[in-house]
Order: sequence, then C-alpha cells, then structure tokens
Amino acid sequence: MGMKAVFVWFIWLGLVEFAVGGRVRHYKFDVEYMIKTPDCLEHVVMGINGQFPGPTIRAEVGDTLDIALTNKLFTEGTVIHWHGIRQAGTPWADGTAAISQCAINPGETFHYRFTVDRPGTYFYHGHYGMQRSAGLYGSLIVDLPKGQNEPFHYDGEFNLLLSDLWHTSSHEQEVGLSSIPFKWIGEPQTLLINGRGQFNCSLAAKFINTTLPQCQFKGGEECAPQILHVEPNKTYRIRIASTTALASLNLAISNHKLVIVEADGNYVTPFAVDDMDIYSGESYSVLLRTDQDPKKNYWLSIGVRGRNPNTTQGLTILNYKTISASVFPTSPPPTTPLWNDFERSKAFTKKIIAKMGTPQPPKRSDRTIFLLNTQNRVDGFTKWSINNVSLTLPPTPYLGAIKFKLNDAFDQTPPPVTYPQDYDIFNPPVNPNSTIGNGVYKFNLNEVVDVILQNANQLSGNGSEIHPWHLHGHDFWVLGYGEGKFKQGDEKKFNLTHAPLRNTAVIFPYGWTALRFKADNPGVWAFHCHIEPHLHMGMGVIFAEGVHKVGKIPKEAIKCGLTA
Repeated sequence: MGMKAVFVWFIWLGLVEFAVGGRVRHYKFDVEYMIKTPDCLEHVVMGINGQFPGPTIRAEVGDTLDIALTNKLFTEGTVIHWHGIRQAGTPWADGTAAISQCAINPGETFHYRFTVDRPGTYFYHGHYGMQRSAGLYGSLIVDLPKGQNEPFHYDGEFNLLLSDLWHTSSHEQEVGLSSIPFKWIGEPQTLLINGRGQFNCSLAAKFINTTLPQCQFKGGEECAPQILHVEPNKTYRIRIASTTALASLNLAISNHKLVIVEADGNYVTPFAVDDMDIYSGESYSVLLRTDQDPKKNYWLSIGVRGRNPNTTQGLTILNYKTISASVFPTSPPPTTPLWNDFERSKAFTKKIIAKMGTPQPPKRSDRTIFLLNTQNRVDGFTKWSINNVSLTLPPTPYLGAIKFKLNDAFDQTPPPVTYPQDYDIFNPPVNPNSTIGNGVYKFNLNEVVDVILQNANQLSGNGSEIHPWHLHGHDFWVLGYGEGKFKQGDEKKFNLTHAPLRNTAVIFPYGWTALRFKADNPGVWAFHCHIEPHLHMGMGVIFAEGVHKVGKIPKEAIKCGLTA
C-alpha cells in the first residue's frame, strides 16, 4: 500500500471513529398548550410532553440529538431554536421560522437532527410568533466526554432556567404590539425559576415590607420553589440561563460569593461577585462555596434590572442539609441593585474576559457594518428598526430561497450597512417614519466581520433601553463597549487579547458595543434583539454566508412559499 493510500486510510479511520464517537440521543417532543399554575394562579402556557418548562436535554460533546417535534397546537405553527448550538453543517435545524425552515404545521412532525460540538450551558425556545412568551422553552446542557475534566472543580451541580410570566396571553400581547394605538403589555407579573414563582403570596413576607401573605406550601405544588439542597464546605456549579421575554435580571445568594467561570458555553477568567446581571439570551456557570453557617438557610433571589420594575423578586432557598429545608432564612432577601444603576451593570459586564487559551479574534476585519437601533413608526404602527429598516420575514425561508436562487422570495437590495453620520442618538428621531424590509446582509465565506451596535433614544424621547443581541450559528468576540456615538478612533480601544467569545451581547443605553465574528458557517442566520416584543416589532437582521456550500436541505424544512 502506497503512502498516499495509507494517509487516506487513516483519514477514513478517523472519520469512522469520530462518527461512532458520539451517541445518537432520541427525543420525542409534543408541543401543546396546557393549564398550569406556575405562579400559584392558573394560566394557559405552552409546554412539551405535558411539562412546563419543557424537558431538560442532556448530552455529551460529539453526540447527535434527534428530536422528533410534533405540533399539537391545533391552530398555529411552531419551531424550536436550540440557543447557542452552532448547527455546523445543519443550518436547517436552527429552528427559525421563515429563516432556516418553514413553520411546522398543526399535526405535523419535524425531525431536528444535529451534533452538539462543545460543552456548555444552553437552552431551547420557540422562535415563531411570541411562543417564548407563552412558555415554550427548556434547558439544554452539553457535558464534556467521559474522562475529560472541566478546568474547575465542583462537588455537585444545579440548573436554573430563569423566565418571566404575564397574566395576559401571548396572543393578546401580539395584538397589542401590532395595534394603533400601540398597546404595551407592561412589566411581567411574576419572575420564574425553573418555571416556578409566587404571585399572590411571598416566601419572604415575614422579612420584607409587603401586603402579600406568607406562602404556605405543603409540598408538591406546581408553584412551590425548587430548593437547592447543599452540604457544608462543598463547591457547587450553578448553571444559569435566561429565557426571559423582557426582563433583564440580577441574581444573588445571601452571604455567598458567586465565581463566574462560563458564559454562553465559553470559559472565562474566573472572578468573584456578590451578585450578577443576566440578560435575556445569556447563560452562565457560577461556582458557589458553601462556607457559611450550616445552621442557617439562605435566600436565592432574582430581581429586575434595566427597566423600572413592577415585578416582585423571584425567590428560592439555599438549604444546608444540616438543618430542615422548612427553616426560613433569618434575614431579608438580598436587595436587587437599583434598576437604572447602569454603571454597576457595565462594571460587571466588562469583568467578563476570555480564559487563557481561548481563541483570539483575528487582528483585522474585512468589513464593518454599523447597526443603529431605533424605535420608529411605519404607517402609524410602532416598530423597532435597524438603520431605519424594520424586519418583516418573508413567506419563503431564506435558506431555501438563496440556495435555489429564488430572487423573488425576498428583497434583493442589500440593507444599509450604516446610518447617517449626523444622526443624534440622544434625541428622539427627527423623522420617526421607517420602512419595512426583508433584505439580507451577505458575507463571503470566512470573511471577518465587525458589527458596531449603536443604541439611541426612543420614539417618546424618554430614554434608551438595554438590548441584548443574539447571533445564531456563531459565537462572536466582544471587542468592547463605549459611551455615546461610536466615532473614528474608537476601534483603537478594541480588546484583541482577552475578548470573550459569546453568542449574546448587550448594548447599554446611549452606548455602542463592538463585535467581531468569522462568517465560517454556511447558512442563513438571524441576528436580533433577544427581547421578544422587540424582535416581534422588527428589531433584527439576517446574515447569509456560503449558502452554495450547504448540503441537501431536508424537504420538510422548505415545503412552504416558493420552495414548496
């Protein structure tokens, strides 16, 4: 056998070994509406297999997930996005209606089949209409292969999925957002930890100034908190992901430090905090050392940041197993920092830097696009726009439309790559009128792209909101944050040595955030604000790269619109 043949034979062996290295894990998901009492009141929520939140998926790096998703909603389509999974080689499994696939019609089953290629804390959620607001979400955790160790030690693990809950249906919310006059749903009624919260009673009524009665749980109630049971003098990993539709959150555990070690599936340089901010779409792992008085229990609290809160804290208890879990902590829950203390939020966010050994960003980019986030009007309707274009998705999924060169499927005019340089971000728009559009930002395969997200004043002129932006199909490097309007020379301040890899990044009020990513994943990918009503009102863009390299798209993914 010649050397070339031996070489090919070894490659073939490697591929076979890789193919059999991971398991195929099969799941059957039935998506349906159900009546639950997540905050001690009855609500119609969306769930999976009778569970709310949906079942936790747990896999190892290299495993293939095969999820047969059946739509049992009767009157509406559905899809599920696997948030943080890059979908290398399987862009049709990203779970974005009208982008990567057709919505799954009532009664139909769609097979999501994809490989999880790196460890981390992830989650999944609906990506059609406002189904995430309705409760369509669950956790997805990817472990290292057996025999490999994390770069930090821990004795046990907890998983917290954070969300917010309204007492009006997601359909009613949608109608209000698309009405003249605009009808805002307001702040959520309840914050949920693993789908559990309390609206009409308080766990901490004895300790805080509230008119709510003390919660009286016998055990087994759907709204009773999931208590974290711990042994003294141990280290626990707490995985935290936020799938909130609106709320930015702050999490704290009384008397305990939190050491941040992972963000969005990437290791970070560990640092200790008393409390942490977490925005919609983000996930973290924190280490907790149980080094406090083992004769006491302690509060775990989540509270609203970045918006004037009208929602009480979400609470559960950290129980040292040396005493009963029914013994309440002896002091009030941690105070959530002031909602508009943005300097504190920025200080926390800027502490997140890459762990040594994380791939560094390319030193230069091939192109830069500036995305101005504004609130606007289109024909009297209130919308969010990017560079004065409000995204409205077409009936034919972009992935099939671009692959098969169906030029009538969406607007072929490239969307604007910047905004007028004289735009005043500190005042409401002089001309509030915007246009709707569905054009695509197209990148060459392996092109290095910088994105400057620029925040601005709202339509009403009464402030600038926090927006967490999530990129599908990629991680990006966060190169930096700045105040006011991005200007020439600001790129000299970019962090090119310890830039963290994330899939979600926040832009602060009246500020900018700079991201860099490599367009190395053939497909069509959403990039959007992860606040559900903002996306619904047009706050997103579409990126496409190397679609000619995409393999055979499963027929069931594109059997609508012009690809039918």
